[in-house]
Amino acid sequence: MKILIVTDAWAPQVNGVVRTLEILSKDLAALGHTVQMITPEGRRTVPLPTYPEIRIALFEKQTMAREIQEFAPDAVHIATEGLLGLAARSICQQHDIAFTTAFHTRFAEYVHARFHVVPESVVWRWLHWFHQPATAVMVATDTLKQELAGQGFRNLRLWSRGVDTEKFRPLPDARPPGESPVWLFVGRVAVEKNIEAFLACDLPGTKIVVGEGPARETLAEAYPAVRFLGALTGEALTRAYAGSDVFVFPSRTDTFGLVMLEALACGLTVAAYPVEGPRDVVGPQVPGGTDVAVLDEDLQKACLGALALRHAPRSLTPRAFAEKRSWRACTLQFLGNIAVEPDA
Repeated sequence: MKILIVTDAWAPQVNGVVRTLEILSKDLAALGHTVQMITPEGRRTVPLPTYPEIRIALFEKQTMAREIQEFAPDAVHIATEGLLGLAARSICQQHDIAFTTAFHTRFAEYVHARFHVVPESVVWRWLHWFHQPATAVMVATDTLKQELAGQGFRNLRLWSRGVDTEKFRPLPDARPPGESPVWLFVGRVAVEKNIEAFLACDLPGTKIVVGEGPARETLAEAYPAVRFLGALTGEALTRAYAGSDVFVFPSRTDTFGLVMLEALACGLTVAAYPVEGPRDVVGPQVPGGTDVAVLDEDLQKACLGALALRHAPRSLTPRAFAEKRSWRACTLQFLGNIAVEPDA
């Protein structure tokens, strides 16, 4: 098939959405499909308010309409609710083209966290409007599926996430200089990630933060003992994971948390709150979850528990847990969800 994917989130951004779409496009191609990405790359962009590291593409509806017409896709997937997503949605509706969407992030909570004057209820109504025409709205977990169904969303379909266990792997020589144990966070350094809850924990050893974002300077000033390494990719990112003991995931708003699987593939245990995302990926109800993670409303207690778990006897190692989550299974799930034009 010819599959068109429209996304406002793309390189040089480093986040779970970008990584998911990069891997998806490569895996679809490996299965013989032709994939075209419409991204902000090569387009007129402006910095996102309060988050200048992210640039958003301006409306280019005519250009996009021409690209879609020339590609003549068998299926269209709109991955994000940004300006490119809005333009694609409008074009598809105008030309009666079926499309699917995905609910990657808790947009209502994120907007409210950055702009307190915007009520979450207003954003939820807008999200419902955006996704309503989609033939399928893809979500990463059963918990999110149930929540969105309660909000009135329709045509919800599961599309889980995987991990590249060849790239993310244990490296015995990756231990960084500094006091052990090593506690690691990887992700956007932004208010919605709740990173300060981790940094404020009274923990022995060394805390490391990998990632960029608008809160980095403030947090680095408030917590001078924490090592802020900036954004890492490739082997440098793998070494940051593999050189740590416990991966700390303080977010209360992520819908999945791909970084948890990456950390597990490198041999770390996970500490997190018992909320959506962690609960669905490594919670007690997930087979093997209690072998690899500790979830607690007291994050400090979860961290110390995850450290103890790392050295305790258990039936399943973090690496073995991660090896059961393949990207190919996720790609096949995506293919089962997409809308195919009748003449394809």
